[in-house]
Amino acid sequence: MINNITLGTMADQKITKPAVSPGQAQESFANTLKAAINNVNNSQIASDKKTEALANGQIDELHDVMITAQKASITLETSVQMQRKAIDAYNEIMRMQV
Repeated sequence: MINNITLGTMADQKITKPAVSPGQAQESFANTLKAAINNVNNSQIASDKKTEALANGQIDELHDVMITAQKASITLETSVQMQRKAIDAYNEIMRMQV
């Protein structure tokens, strides 16, 4: 059996703001975005290197080249979709009436 249950109100609870300044949040977001873009770029570079190595006859594992190319393609397509969603969200906010 449950005894001594106390119900508190929202006024009883302290709401604390995170100790992150807007500048720190902006810097963190920028760093995260840069890391994601670098990841897309590195995927594309790896795909290009493997494709070039296959064309030059340095490697003969076509399946590995195709998997790397597909990973790079999916990574790029995902980043493009995220960009579109961010632009759509921005446009929606700009259409709001204040």
